[in-house]
Amino acid sequence: MDAIILMPLRSSASLRHPPPLARTSCSSPCILRPRNPCGAGLPALGSSTAIVLLRDCKSRKKKRRISCAAEHAAAGLSSSLHAQPDIAAWLSAFYRFTRPHTVIGTAIGIVSISLLAAESVADFLSSRFAVGLLQALIPALLMNIYIVGLNQISDIEIDRVNKPYLPLASGDYSLATGVALVIASALSSLGVGFLVKSRPLLWALSVSFVLGTAYSIQLPFLRWKRSAVAAASCILSVRAIVVQLAFFLHMQAFVLKRPAFYPRSLLFATAFMCFFSVVIALFKDIPDVEGDQTFGIQSFSVRLGQEKVFWLCIGLLEAAYASAVIFGAMSSCLWSKIAMTVGHSVIAAILWMRSQSVDLSSKAAISSFYMFVWKLFYAEYFLIPFMR
Repeated sequence: MDAIILMPLRSSASLRHPPPLARTSCSSPCILRPRNPCGAGLPALGSSTAIVLLRDCKSRKKKRRISCAAEHAAAGLSSSLHAQPDIAAWLSAFYRFTRPHTVIGTAIGIVSISLLAAESVADFLSSRFAVGLLQALIPALLMNIYIVGLNQISDIEIDRVNKPYLPLASGDYSLATGVALVIASALSSLGVGFLVKSRPLLWALSVSFVLGTAYSIQLPFLRWKRSAVAAASCILSVRAIVVQLAFFLHMQAFVLKRPAFYPRSLLFATAFMCFFSVVIALFKDIPDVEGDQTFGIQSFSVRLGQEKVFWLCIGLLEAAYASAVIFGAMSSCLWSKIAMTVGHSVIAAILWMRSQSVDLSSKAAISSFYMFVWKLFYAEYFLIPFMR
């Protein structure tokens, strides 16, 4: 005969009012369970039957705990997966906000001009050269972001027509986000310049800040981009003069502690980049005629027509490459002579062949060729260190 387990019997009140249900933090149906479900309230049963019931109850409790834990883990994973696309989208918008082709041009230009100041391999491999280069690159790139960012803030309506993929024009960034990024970039750039205490570097950053602001900001007597001549002058001053002269002096006088002077190669590089900067200033407006006409921007492309400005740019670049070939041929250094003459001849030929196939009635084709012009700009900075 099985042993009898004596269990407390439920009163009539407890039968009418079952034990209250306890609530856990889990949101699944398993969150409601009776308090003390495996203890009180069991009827008197045989020992084997009671043990089975107790084990079954404990098994259900364990399953509920596992189910709740799995639900919380799934919720955390889902939250993480939702956060990752948000971060990726923000970074993608920031990449477009920085106008990466201009950032690359600034970086390559500063490295190239800095190499002109290096008179030997020992200069290039020294730690002070590397530190001095970083001291120039970091604030210069931040200032570049300030300038292109301020231009986007000032041109939101125009960019909705000309460049709808930019983050402010497309709505990927709010105006407040754009303003915050621009202010942070400007303050960080000038702050690093003050900390470095290099006069040529601080001069370069200050001039870039003033001209970049005057080019874009909508204030009386400013927003110089409305004038074709003033706009081209701003770009020429920064890209052709400030980058070449100021950053060379930073490396030559401040970093390497040598007397300040301008070598023949630097003067030619500055003159060459004047041509190139004018071409960039003219060419960037060729695909933007529709928006510029709508908002009263009197660019050369609006005034003269896209085709005339296009071929004017090609002519200026071919003239610059011809002068570079002549300059290289006059060099007393054999390897410099070969690099300059062959390199510029090849680039000039590629430019001419590519220009013949551009459909000037297609905005996409013109924009693609404009980015090709930037690649030529990068290529020139790879040749500049060979100017000796």
